[in-house]
Amino acid sequence: MVPSSGTPPLKRVYESRTGSDGARVLVERLWPRGIRKTDPRIDQWLKEIAPSAPLRAWFGHEPAKWAEFQRRYRAELAANGEAVARLRALLAQGPVTLVYAARDEQRNSARVLAEWLGEQ
Repeated sequence: MVPSSGTPPLKRVYESRTGSDGARVLVERLWPRGIRKTDPRIDQWLKEIAPSAPLRAWFGHEPAKWAEFQRRYRAELAANGEAVARLRALLAQGPVTLVYAARDEQRNSARVLAEWLGEQ
């Protein structure tokens, strides 16, 4: 279940927790720099839902590759039933905020994931 707005909320992992966050789920393949594994800003790490290592390396956060990155990551999500099911189970339990480490708040994999979930 996705919130009524259609997509789960997003936050950078470096932002402080707020009362409306619910469970904060890190959706990155790599653990973010400068964050301890015991940091209270992250409740769960679901790295399996993040883009594959080859896709991440190919994209390299280059804006010119954004459209193709979205297409490829969406294809990975469609083929990643187990990780998607785990995230959907978390979403069904209550509020969830997807957290990510990327500096670009508009072009990152968490945004693609949230939008994809909202379309399903």
